[in-house]
Amino acid sequence: MPTGVMINTLSVFFGGIAGAFAGHKLSPKFKTEINLIFGVCSMGMGISSINLMKNMPPVIFAIIIGTAIGLMIHLGEYLNKAAALMQKPIAKLFKNKQSDLDENEFMSSLITIIVLFCASGTGIYGSLDAGMTGDQTILISKSILDFFTAAIFACNLGYVVSVIAIPQFLIFFMLYLCAGYIFPLTTPDMIADFKACGGFLILATGFRMIKVKEFPIADMIPAMVIVMPLSWIWTNVIAQLL
Repeated sequence: MPTGVMINTLSVFFGGIAGAFAGHKLSPKFKTEINLIFGVCSMGMGISSINLMKNMPPVIFAIIIGTAIGLMIHLGEYLNKAAALMQKPIAKLFKNKQSDLDENEFMSSLITIIVLFCASGTGIYGSLDAGMTGDQTILISKSILDFFTAAIFACNLGYVVSVIAIPQFLIFFMLYLCAGYIFPLTTPDMIADFKACGGFLILATGFRMIKVKEFPIADMIPAMVIVMPLSWIWTNVIAQLL
């Protein structure tokens, strides 16, 4: 049962409604400072997952090589382009006439949150983790952050933020289903290293949220694909030779 996926989707949906309805009552200072709290919570979630790591070399190697692959194939740019295509029908259906943003700023912000909610490292990791192990913790924790993040964005963008819950559900649900086929091929150490790798992405996401450093989160996603094979190779081949 994809409980975490559904909770995460509903958090974005209702967060967007709440923000659009009551956003004008919140001060700019409140919106800025509460976002810092979101970032700290994200970093805490990442550190907690990194602590589960069993084999550091393959995890670090996966992050470096995976990010290099993402940068070379311009994965982040493609995700931004996909988000741009996605936002066109959404923006046409839900025009926010009360927004203080001009058309370009409105579209830029909308693309940003489509990527944030639909292609975040935390969401991808959480969906795969839930599908493989049944552990919904990451997605449920993310849901708390996403509710308030959606509300903050909806203060300026309006009810369009809630509609992003639809493609988010479709993407995360497909990842959840795929994870069920992956789990029988894994070992406990591989899953632990997978969680640790995801923890690095969550930690980097936290740094982005508090605007300390714009880590290329989308380009880091390939690390999640290669970390388990590298973990298996390290445990069953390299470690045996040391």
